Amino acid sequence: MLSTTNVITPQGYMKFRQYLEKVCGIMLSDNKQYLVASRLGKLLEREEITKLEDLVSLLERRGGALKEEVINAMTTNETLWFRDSHPFTILKEKILPELGDRPIKIWSAAASTGQEAYSISMIIDEYKSSYPGKLRAGEKIVATDICTNILQHAKQAEYDSLAIVRGLSESMQKRYFDKLDSGAWKVKSPIRNRVDFRYLNLIDSYAGLGKFDVIFCRNVLIYFSAELKLDILTRMHKALNPGGYLFLGGSEALSGLSSLFEIVQCHPGIVYRVK
Repeated sequence: MLSTTNVITPQGYMKFRQYLEKVCGIMLSDNKQYLVASRLGKLLEREEITKLEDLVSLLERRGGALKEEVINAMTTNETLWFRDSHPFTILKEKILPELGDRPIKIWSAAASTGQEAYSISMIIDEYKSSYPGKLRAGEKIVATDICTNILQHAKQAEYDSLAIVRGLSESMQKRYFDKLDSGAWKVKSPIRNRVDFRYLNLIDSYAGLGKFDVIFCRNVLIYFSAELKLDILTRMHKALNPGGYLFLGGSEALSGLSSLFEIVQCHPGIVYRVK
């Protein structure tokens, strides 16, 4: 473990915080030196860097793969199946029936290792099983993340025995996963085939993604400044079809955007609808 005193000076920590926010929007608080040291320690040793400000200088000169590696290391990827449960219930019981039989498109922003996107796909499958003939026009889920190695994991759709039980019932496991010889569990192809995983930095343009009926942007805005949150949510509003829905995390809320979204109380849970 690197010394947070010698390697991470106040000046170096400030420069790194500013760099990280500039390139991906993540804001580090004043007391996260230990987190930086633990996540970047091996990289600093490999590059023979003794001061954090020297890493920032190197990143500004080199960028590329090194920048990607730093972002991957500093990104939090905590997730589970059907996290908080009520957004998925709202999707199945309220939103999917409203959308009718036209093609539907859903965006899972900050998709991490894929559990959210695949959970959405399972909900769509359950809805179609309960209502044969519905959603005949097709469904597409676009899942994006800034962390490239995590996206690769998500695309493989393979989960170990510890990850598979986090939020997933035994019946869903049996229905939607195949057990591999390695002991891992793989999402079945009909569920996988609905999901298109793509790299996206949320501070960049969303124009290439097209329009959506539903956006899941949950438990990611807490890492951004108030100004950047407002910018992201304003652009997500533009990415939604008229009457489209936005899900946020349990500790997140819309503020300053009442002219763009209305709150829909669902008991339990809420969702935001485009005005």
